[in-house]
Amino acid sequence: MALRLVPRTTEFYDLFAQAGQNALECARLAERRFQEYPNSSVTQADVKEAENVGDRLTHDLIQLLNTQYITPFDREDIYELATKLDDVADYIEEATALLELYGVESATRQAVEQCGLIVRAVEQMSKALDQLKGYRGIQESLVELKRLEDEGDRVVHDAIGALFRDDRIDPLIVIRWKDIYDALERALDATETVANVIANIVVKNA
Repeated sequence: MALRLVPRTTEFYDLFAQAGQNALECARLAERRFQEYPNSSVTQADVKEAENVGDRLTHDLIQLLNTQYITPFDREDIYELATKLDDVADYIEEATALLELYGVESATRQAVEQCGLIVRAVEQMSKALDQLKGYRGIQESLVELKRLEDEGDRVVHDAIGALFRDDRIDPLIVIRWKDIYDALERALDATETVANVIANIVVKNA
């Protein structure tokens, strides 16, 4: 695959911004699915389609990277940001898939709270990606995202603790909900990973 000398650096920023918006759409769909489950207006197929769009945007980013001689920042940073960003939608979709897989009757308050934190974190992540070109105001988004991730740690620890404190809960239900809480935590952690990659890019290029 030949490298092209004509710069198309703006396209990288556009694709990253689109990927951020798509991850946000995926997070909002997941939140509604948890809130309304089992009679949700959002199907698992809806969440999966958003995740598939994210896969296509990741493919487009890597394809662009492989054909461009001039890039807006280091090639390895572009690749890492693209793949870590893809993880966010992947983990969100995996968490929602567990609802049907485990035959959950309705979502817990803590799971819905986790979903809300994921939406807010992805909003900050998307905002940071929108600001990637000029780096202006990007730090505020990254700091807020880190705060939300810390809050998410507290929520999941409390949720898992509550499962094990109540000996009346069926052990199978404990196992199922621990898996769901852990899956949601992975999604939230993935947003912090993206924030760390962006922070590294800013330090190297601002």
